[in-house]
Amino acid sequence: MGEQDTRSTAELIGNRMVVWNPPEGSALYKRGFYGKPVGVAKPKASDDFDAPLILGLIEGLYLLEKKLITVYSGADKKRISAKKLRNLAGETYEGFDLHYMVYKDLRNQGYIVLPGIKFGCEYAIYLRGPGIDHSPYLVSVKEPEQTLTSTDIVRAGRLATSVRKKFIIAIPNEKTGKVQYMLFNWFKA
Repeated sequence: MGEQDTRSTAELIGNRMVVWNPPEGSALYKRGFYGKPVGVAKPKASDDFDAPLILGLIEGLYLLEKKLITVYSGADKKRISAKKLRNLAGETYEGFDLHYMVYKDLRNQGYIVLPGIKFGCEYAIYLRGPGIDHSPYLVSVKEPEQTLTSTDIVRAGRLATSVRKKFIIAIPNEKTGKVQYMLFNWFKA
């Protein structure tokens, strides 16, 4: 079986990708908690699910670059390249490249990276995965030139401590291709 045969196939629909084949979607989810199976509230890594898998643009681009999926669009099933997907994502989301740099860096370090919208940040980071452990970190992405006020830090700290997590600010630098992280660990005096 060749490398091409092991890739999952995803259809680009708007700003999402859908892996219609449930076994392929289950395999992707089990591989690193990628995506969200339709209609499955809290999927477990050990379960197979009989539903399509929805991927966001950031996850989809990462998986496409890692050659774990192929992406197509339209009735003619035109194949989408990583470059084209990145351009589309950049047109769709402001700051996409910086957010993707952080996502990719964290994934490449072995972390499970999920959306952190319910916590008011970009990402929730897991060491092993949802349903296995709790997310110990919340990550907010800031541009290198962006001002961070003391109020911003206090607000983030209060949120993070209320959900028993550590707060991280990620500062991606497009010129160097590196991401700097600042960890805030709150304690009682």
